[in-house]
Amino acid sequence: MEMTMGFPLLLLICSLSTAQLQSDNEIVPHHAESQGGEPPNVSEHQQSCPQDIHAVLREMSASLAEQRVEMRHLQRENEAQTAKLRELELQKTEVERLKQELQVQAAELITVKARSNVTENQVEALKRDGEGFFIAPVRGAYHFEFYVYGPGDPSYPSGAVLFKNGEKVCIAYEHQPSGAAKSSNGATLLLEVGDVVFLRLFENSKIFDNGNHHSTFSGHLLFTM
Repeated sequence: MEMTMGFPLLLLICSLSTAQLQSDNEIVPHHAESQGGEPPNVSEHQQSCPQDIHAVLREMSASLAEQRVEMRHLQRENEAQTAKLRELELQKTEVERLKQELQVQAAELITVKARSNVTENQVEALKRDGEGFFIAPVRGAYHFEFYVYGPGDPSYPSGAVLFKNGEKVCIAYEHQPSGAAKSSNGATLLLEVGDVVFLRLFENSKIFDNGNHHSTFSGHLLFTM
């Protein structure tokens, strides 16, 4: 700021000095001739002003060059900070995505644990009851069939119910007062890992079986999913 104001001020001083010299030049020669002296050397004063102006201009040019260098440096710093800011924003987005994935995985883990607890309880109950059961080793579609045989009885039917995780799926039922009572059924189920499928006698019914395997329960995996 001092250098910018100094340039017009120097020009003003040089102009005033030149004007004063011109004014003195009109008066002094007569005075000098009357006194017998020589006129003053005006050219030396006129040469000093351009030299001072050139020095100021050189100094201003050097200052402007320094400012340009500083501006380029600040621009590079600004670009670097902008790049860092973009990188931080990308990292923040990635962190948010990972948080969402963790939340989903946590919810799935809770569901699996809950299903596992149910399955364990069912298995223990089935073991106590002495009933047959199937536990899905992989996620997929399974097909199950069961055949029921019982002696005809006017008081007791013959029947069995297919269950998945404690929920009824289908039933095979027959009631005859005499002879042989036969029935069958089947279902295709989508099972998750650990799901339990089992048969249970229909309420107040009875079935018969021996080495000839009149009553059977079977199933197989159709395809994984």
